[in-house]
Amino acid sequence: MPTGFNLGPFNIHYYGILITLGILIAMIVVHREAARRGETLEFLIDAFPWIFIGAMIGARIWHILTPPQSMINLGITTRYYLTHLNEAVAIWKGGIGIFGAVIGGTIAISIYAKVKEKPVSIWLDTLAPGMALAQAVGRWGNFINQEVYGLPSDLPWAITIAPQYRLPEYSQVATYHPLFLYESIWSVLNMVLLLWVGRKYQDRLKLGSLFLIYLIIYGVGRVGLEFLRLDISVFRGINLNQAFIGVVVIVSGVLLRSNQKDKITQPTIL
Repeated sequence: MPTGFNLGPFNIHYYGILITLGILIAMIVVHREAARRGETLEFLIDAFPWIFIGAMIGARIWHILTPPQSMINLGITTRYYLTHLNEAVAIWKGGIGIFGAVIGGTIAISIYAKVKEKPVSIWLDTLAPGMALAQAVGRWGNFINQEVYGLPSDLPWAITIAPQYRLPEYSQVATYHPLFLYESIWSVLNMVLLLWVGRKYQDRLKLGSLFLIYLIIYGVGRVGLEFLRLDISVFRGINLNQAFIGVVVIVSGVLLRSNQKDKITQPTIL
């Protein structure tokens, strides 16, 4: 299966197209959410270039700090990136992490909101359902690239991975759990639940709560899916992605509980 095509001197990757498509579709949801809250997209449109840059930088840094085991086996480690800066910035060769993207994007919009003297929590809540939808669409790029697959499986919905994309220790195994599909479905459910909660409990939720719920739902699913993942990022036997998102879930839960107990009516600035 081809992973892209040439357009003149440019190589267009289907993964990039799907990520862009995910963002565009997500903006429809975000626009509806903003209108429901009595906001316009003017702030978000102005902030978008900074959010995008922050997300890309964060996504790349996360990959550099947590390369999967298959890359480490090839000698492409964090130290390698730090001593080959031309490779560290070569994001077009692949290698981004969703956790870094969320962190980088959140930091960027927080700084921008601070400069513009806007409560960032309103926009984090507005963006949350759209972020979940964008993840759901973008994950299909992993299918095209034949990556982010899980343990070997003979289930009816198992996918076949071409020999060149299999890990060496599984070179004779053809079918695997479609991990990207599981996460895509989970992200759609996350979006649906966020939209429902945002409307059902609109008068009871403090600002920033919906974004925390997004982190909790996504995090719980990701912690579970990491048990099926083969090519993980490990440090001293610890699955770094799973450990990190587990901490995020706990911290978000504590903040959500505290947020809901807070009776102050002023917007919460996350």
